[in-house]
Amino acid sequence: MLYVAWSDGVLTPSEIDTIRNKLQKQDWLTDSEKTILAGWLSPASPPSAKQLQNWLKIIRESGKQASESSKQSLVNFGIEIARIGAGDQVKRCTTPEACEALEEIEEVLGVVGSEAVRNILSDEKRPTEEPSLAFPEASFDVSAMMKLLDGEHAGIRHKVRRLLSDPTFRYEYGIDTATYRERVLAWCTKLARQGLGALSYPEAYGGKADLGGFIAVAETVAFHDLSLMIKFGVQFGLFGGSVYQLGTEIHHKKYLRDAGSLELAGCFAMTELGHGSNVNDIETIALYDRETEEFILHTPSESARKDYIGNAALHGRMATVFAQLEIEGDSYGVHAFLVPIRDSDNSPMPGVQLEDCGEKMGLNGVDNGRIWFDHVRIPRENLLNRFAEVSSDGIYSSPIASASQRFFTMLGTLVGGRISIAAAALSAAKSAITIAIRYATRRRQFGPPGVAETLLLDYPSHQRRLLPLLANAYAIDFALKYLARRYVERREEDQREVEVLAAGLKSHSSWNATHTIQECRESCGGKGYLAENRFGALKADSEIFTTFEGDNIVLMQLVAKGLLTKFRHQFDEMKVLGLVKYLAERAATAISELNPVVTRMTDEAHLLDADFQSGAFKYRENHLLITAAKRLKKRIDEGKGTYEAFIECQNHLINLAHAYIERVVLEQFLRGIEQCPDPALADVLKLLCNLFALSRIEKDKGWFLENGYIEGAKAKAIRRQIDKLCLELRSDAVHLVDAFGISDETLAAPIATKMY
Repeated sequence: MLYVAWSDGVLTPSEIDTIRNKLQKQDWLTDSEKTILAGWLSPASPPSAKQLQNWLKIIRESGKQASESSKQSLVNFGIEIARIGAGDQVKRCTTPEACEALEEIEEVLGVVGSEAVRNILSDEKRPTEEPSLAFPEASFDVSAMMKLLDGEHAGIRHKVRRLLSDPTFRYEYGIDTATYRERVLAWCTKLARQGLGALSYPEAYGGKADLGGFIAVAETVAFHDLSLMIKFGVQFGLFGGSVYQLGTEIHHKKYLRDAGSLELAGCFAMTELGHGSNVNDIETIALYDRETEEFILHTPSESARKDYIGNAALHGRMATVFAQLEIEGDSYGVHAFLVPIRDSDNSPMPGVQLEDCGEKMGLNGVDNGRIWFDHVRIPRENLLNRFAEVSSDGIYSSPIASASQRFFTMLGTLVGGRISIAAAALSAAKSAITIAIRYATRRRQFGPPGVAETLLLDYPSHQRRLLPLLANAYAIDFALKYLARRYVERREEDQREVEVLAAGLKSHSSWNATHTIQECRESCGGKGYLAENRFGALKADSEIFTTFEGDNIVLMQLVAKGLLTKFRHQFDEMKVLGLVKYLAERAATAISELNPVVTRMTDEAHLLDADFQSGAFKYRENHLLITAAKRLKKRIDEGKGTYEAFIECQNHLINLAHAYIERVVLEQFLRGIEQCPDPALADVLKLLCNLFALSRIEKDKGWFLENGYIEGAKAKAIRRQIDKLCLELRSDAVHLVDAFGISDETLAAPIATKMY
């Protein structure tokens, strides 16, 4: 016992006092023995390292003769050793009083007796050879899962993967910004030469009219380098896309082929210093001069300068500039104009001032810049006139009568960008979780003596950190493919719903990436902090995803407004009987779902039932939607303005948006499983879906408990079920990240490819 007490190098004062008191009361100890023991308990002169080693040697020698039954507690083992060494003299320390005192001392030491004995007797060293890296065989066909995730654009994804694995695209960290920018430009040019930049444009202009394929390219490029993905998106998606979607044939013929080949590098100049999310109130002016048939672009104040514009600092020669159109004193709102900003020698055009934004937190391979216009004149034909036209004599016309509808139609060009950002954020999250899971199946720490240390991923706490993130990645993947399909196939009546969905999924995916990358970095310890292992770049580069292409909080309010508008229209279109029926159905659903028997159900079959999971998500969304509408109506009835009422309910509305997006994600995950032709794939996807759904319910359990949807016992059962699902998925974890199809060359993180 004294060996165990001192083996960790410290005995606390309370431990010393307790042991001394117990020993002093033992009549079977002589005074000289008590003195010796008291000396060994002195913190001023504890047993030396040599003395402890001698004690250990004696214990181990005697322990070879000890019975197995004696090794279940320190007391019994100590008595056995004493019996072996002292024979009959040991009887005086085996009285009930003596045994009770020794057991109390063992309890004070706070050790598990059997484990302490096992550790003392084990003189085995841990294996010096690295254990085998043979992983459990996958329960599914990894290549089939990869094919499923690649979807209808598997061919183009495969092409991009091969390109990115070429030494030309070798990832390198720590290079200076100037070199990095030129390297990203060179990479972007190589992708353009492969026909990837113009992919979404018509065949007449070098493309293949494949918008879905273009989004797939951006998503795959994001596995490699996020600066490259953003520059690719700015050039071919925003600049080229604005020419294609906002312009007409005259612009397509003149600029689109060169934009797709990167012969004409361009910018998308919307954001201003004073207005980022609030595009409707940007200040840049485009004044029409009827005499010269020109627009005059001007920056009227410092807050009107164009800011954070990709390609503006170095490479851009033309910009799609968003400005307030004015004709003879009348304002017609925000329109888009093509404005040359550099000449063929790369010098600023007359009246154009350009400035480099400099070093950023991340994405330093993108040359973001600022632009000022000092009465810059452009031809009338440079108005991108798909939705509005100005005649030579200054007559304004538009096929869309409503100014607000026209504005939002023009902003529809941002939807593709938001989808690409959501997809790129998912790729960043997939890269992070791939690195972390591969490392966790190689890295070992701690464990019982004599055997290899335990793999990180075999710890339940590590499984809890990483595997729900893996489930999130799969869930978002199915949702984004649904969104991309809706976007490509959209009809005019679908436009608003697609915009709402894109806004919500962009926010959801980028927030998920931020959380995933941080958690994965921490799970890799110090190795995760090294630049070579990519987490620093992934984190720094993806942070801005929550801000550009629409600030996430602003976008979530857009989602909530869209839901409320749809809700109002449903009621406006209902006749009295229809309204009564709707409310009756909602009441019946509430009664069913809030049945005390249901709220208390804890069995596994119930918790893993898709109807329970989707029902919980739908109930939360519907409850938040109806209560939000009631709260807004109450405030408006009190005489408050719409804006004021909305602001007072803002947090409620953002929660509604989260609930809506999570419901959509779950529904698309479930639909993907239903449509999966391979039973083995469907089985593992169902495990991931269960983990996703229950993890989200657990995350928001406060709401579900507060609103009586679940009770405490059910919340505990959900927690236990999540732990069980993590354990079940552990053996397939590596295979599930392998199915993402990220090559070692593209991942470029040593801890994900080497033994540590």
